[in-house]
Amino acid sequence: MSVVDELVERVDGQDRVLGVVSRREAIREDWLHRVAVTMCRDERGRILVHRRSEQVSRFPGFYEVEVGGAANVGESYEQAAARELAEELGIRALPRLLFTFVNRSGLSPHWLGVHEAVVPDAVIPDPDEVAWHGWLTEPELRSALLEWRFTPDSHEAFSRYLAFRTAQS
Repeated sequence: MSVVDELVERVDGQDRVLGVVSRREAIREDWLHRVAVTMCRDERGRILVHRRSEQVSRFPGFYEVEVGGAANVGESYEQAAARELAEELGIRALPRLLFTFVNRSGLSPHWLGVHEAVVPDAVIPDPDEVAWHGWLTEPELRSALLEWRFTPDSHEAFSRYLAFRTAQS
């Protein structure tokens, strides 16, 4: 099964499961489904940014400020986020779910579960998924978001992430 053919849970506007569909179908029909992402910080507070491989099906060559993907059938946001961290960065971490929201940017609308994790700065990205990665301070990332070509999810998730962190402090 290709990445866009994976099975996901179609959910409603309250994030309740309606049934199981292929991700391709969910995207084509604009059906809500779940996606889990993690904002990765190192011990110094820098944020991991990466450029997607040219071989990935969605947004090849774009930069991202989060690591993640679709939640599999029966998988919680936290489980999906942890699995994606292991698959994409080769690390085991327990990301903390901060908030969810319906994200209408990107290929189709989806519930986005935004997590945070402090991870080692020595990550080993999967070269099939990640072409480059680096650690940026918040000011550096704000500049990069204006200059580099980021995925639509990155802009929305990072903006909401900063607002969430500000509200918590």
